[in-house]
Amino acid sequence: MPYPDLKFGIFLAPFHVVQENPTAALQRDLQLIELLDQLGYDYVWIGEHHSAGVEIIASPEVFIAAAAARTRRIRLGTGVSCLPYHHPLMLADRMMQLDHMTRGRVEFGVGPGALPADAFMLGIEPADQRNMMLEAIEVLVPLLRGETVTGKTRWFELHNARTQLMPYSKPMIPMSIASQVSPAGARVAGTHGLGLLSLSATSSGGFNALAANWEIYARKAKENNQPIDRRRWSLVGPVHIAESRTQAFENIRYGIDSWVRYFREVATLPIVPDGQDTDAAQALVDSGLAVIGTVADAIAQLKRLQQQSGGFGTFLQMAHNWADWEQTRKSYQLFARQVAPEFRTGNNHGTASYQRARGLES
Repeated sequence: MPYPDLKFGIFLAPFHVVQENPTAALQRDLQLIELLDQLGYDYVWIGEHHSAGVEIIASPEVFIAAAAARTRRIRLGTGVSCLPYHHPLMLADRMMQLDHMTRGRVEFGVGPGALPADAFMLGIEPADQRNMMLEAIEVLVPLLRGETVTGKTRWFELHNARTQLMPYSKPMIPMSIASQVSPAGARVAGTHGLGLLSLSATSSGGFNALAANWEIYARKAKENNQPIDRRRWSLVGPVHIAESRTQAFENIRYGIDSWVRYFREVATLPIVPDGQDTDAAQALVDSGLAVIGTVADAIAQLKRLQQQSGGFGTFLQMAHNWADWEQTRKSYQLFARQVAPEFRTGNNHGTASYQRARGLES
């Protein structure tokens, strides 16, 4: 195993059907984070969206503040802040405040924004979003280090700008770039020495591009004298596990069809196989995109990702609400108790001690 002691977490968009009470849905998202904190998960990344009525968290920063008050150790990240939608100084100031309020438990994930309807309402051309993100990153990195920045672009200006607070996290809040299939995110992350969030790691295109994207990341980091550390690479993929595959497939009938429909009709991440399959769940499993099965199936998926990528630091389950609340809780519990230990060294001494004791008794 290339990198022992993997870290684990979730990428919480979230996904809620439009027929559901949004107040109750948001409260359940907070309850989920409390559960993950208790189970020993390491990360929660929280999305930002402004249209379509499914991914209903508009401000990951507000949500992080509420989640931080309910948890003790889990790290809380923006997954991701859509940079073209915010003046970079205002966003840097809010993140710096969260860094202090959480005593260093905050992570800063950024991207260009994914929903075309969001950009339309703001009068932003989707074709401009990536360049706007790059311009924002150029000033956000020094701002988050506590530096003073002056600059002007087509959409923002800064005049001797700096945040009121210095970072609680040294030298700065950990920052990561969202990446899908193309190498664009890897180039940006490597250039600035930032973490990489591979959102489509288990889709066919994203999976096939893992090794190549890391090579691009490492090359750009070397060119810019930035550190290269695979532990700062997070891979995202959907998982639902139960005591048996039959039970897992039965569980996800609760909500998977609406999730698939949303990705085919609205969202832009290339994670659902094309075509009108009569059994979308089986198509997701057959394509390698999702784990719908057992503990052993989840372990196999992680080993598959390790082999393809050459090693990474964190696996994030894409939170999805395919199953009802109780079965969803059980899936996360099974993963924490029986999947995660396979990729950590914490049980090594206990296992060895058991084997020695068994040998003495026999």
